[in-house]
Amino acid sequence: MHGKTWLLHLLLLMGLGLRSQEELPPPCESQIYCQGDLLHAVQMAKLFPDDKHFVDMPLSMAPDQVLLNFNTLAQANNYNISREQLQEFINNHFKAVGQELEAWTPGDWKDSPQFLQKISDAKLQAWAGELHQLWKKLGKKMKPEVLNHPELFSLIYAEHPFIVPGGRFVEFYYWDSYWVMEGLLLSEMPETVKGMLQNFLNLVKIYGHIPNGGRVYYLQRSQPPLLTLMMDRYVTHTNDTAFLRENIGILDLELKFWAEKRNIQVSSGGTSYLLNRYYVPYGRPRPESYSKDAELAGTLPAGDQEALWAELKAGAESGWDFSSRWLSGGPNLDLLSTIRTSKMVPVDLNAFLCQAEELMSKFYSKLGNDVEAIRYRNLRAQRLTALKAVLWDEKKGAWFDYDLESGKKNPEFYPSNLTPLWAGCYSDPADADKALKYLEDNQILTYKYGIPTSLRKTGQQWDFPNAWAPLQDLVIRGLARSPSPQTQEVAFQLAQNWIRTNFDVYSRKSAMYEKYDISTGGQPGGGGEYEVQEGFGWTNGVVLMLLDRYGDKLTSGAQPALQKPYYVSVTLVLGLLPSLLP
Repeated sequence: MHGKTWLLHLLLLMGLGLRSQEELPPPCESQIYCQGDLLHAVQMAKLFPDDKHFVDMPLSMAPDQVLLNFNTLAQANNYNISREQLQEFINNHFKAVGQELEAWTPGDWKDSPQFLQKISDAKLQAWAGELHQLWKKLGKKMKPEVLNHPELFSLIYAEHPFIVPGGRFVEFYYWDSYWVMEGLLLSEMPETVKGMLQNFLNLVKIYGHIPNGGRVYYLQRSQPPLLTLMMDRYVTHTNDTAFLRENIGILDLELKFWAEKRNIQVSSGGTSYLLNRYYVPYGRPRPESYSKDAELAGTLPAGDQEALWAELKAGAESGWDFSSRWLSGGPNLDLLSTIRTSKMVPVDLNAFLCQAEELMSKFYSKLGNDVEAIRYRNLRAQRLTALKAVLWDEKKGAWFDYDLESGKKNPEFYPSNLTPLWAGCYSDPADADKALKYLEDNQILTYKYGIPTSLRKTGQQWDFPNAWAPLQDLVIRGLARSPSPQTQEVAFQLAQNWIRTNFDVYSRKSAMYEKYDISTGGQPGGGGEYEVQEGFGWTNGVVLMLLDRYGDKLTSGAQPALQKPYYVSVTLVLGLLPSLLP
């Protein structure tokens, strides 16, 4: 299209086309933020560089009035509104992004938390102090009008202030918050953690689950279920058993959501097992990525578009949006349009739930409820059996996502394949040492700037060459569970690599990033649907965790040569010898 005229009538016809084959409900009920002609027109006109911008803008008047005025404008111009008129309409009916939030300095923030003294390297200690300062920069609280007039905002009200990831992510997010909370507890900020926990518990009370993030357009999808683990970390730090007792039923309610809404039966060896998957049966494009989803659907037959949008939402629910993990095999295996998230049984999701079941059994025992403690102990035992039967590969020494359609495991490398180690959901102590050989076999130990997210280069952000902080934690702490000194040493070396990458980039750019490109010596990451973001909540949290764990050994100096694979093999064999000898 040329000139300055935006053919709104064409866009509206396109919107009718999208709806004509609709079978699934929309992401939320809002006719502005989740569905409708106004959303379609603005997002397809691409008035903003990032689709998230528009759906994060508060309204300056009641939504019914906004919609009435938009219809009046469209009719007055015979559905042929210029781009300038559309922009003017937005300016007159919406407020700037972020006005409903205000900066917040946590009340329990203090100088010099004790863990800093455990860091021997002076440069790393100073850096950790600067990361501790960042909690004040990432603190947000909601203005009262979000509570009093929720219809004017896409923001979901949260009573207590919280820490955000950073960059374009100015609201709270579910699974990010676990690693943020780990960092906050090291920073001796348990009241901030309690407030964030209470926000999540309130969401479960209202919606039955925790949405992906703090916007109405995220309502129908969740994220990896780490609420029970968050509670465990808080109670372990504070011994606040009263808070646990008050909210144990809400933790149970969240796990019930996953058990009832995200369950799947898998048959293996003549036995049926109950496991879980990511699954979001809601249609239409994701509002925050509307134009991309609509354009991607345009490459498919009309009858396949709703299924595509549901699979994209399921991919977002996984936290890995997007990755070759969810893409189809075949000649076009790297195309996002082949996404089929709900057709996979993910290792990490089932490990997270296994861990939650173990923690719930522990919680109920602590509270004196033996009946519920036994129930959760049995659920964990059933899941352990299912993990072993369906996802574990003894020959390769790792777990693998299971493809429901092909009946086969996905053989590709992903750090998530080792999540059961991190979650403590395995029965053989030697599994951690087998995982070390698995890393060696895939040449993962040759990457000296971090553990790659995959070995596939698709252009998606959860693939090579990006490395993400939470995935480093999954592998490092998983290996560290091994009784073998050699495997523990590799865990330390991986931690050292990640610390140096983060420290070197911070030294050059004075910023922490959500992801890093490890193919070029360690740089801010790329790929996916938006530019790499600064901040960054979970990256800060993981760095603080590693500095706390290994602070007496980590250094800020030049990269050493990593262990040669043959050395790892020798040490692995030596480590296993005692168990092989009579």
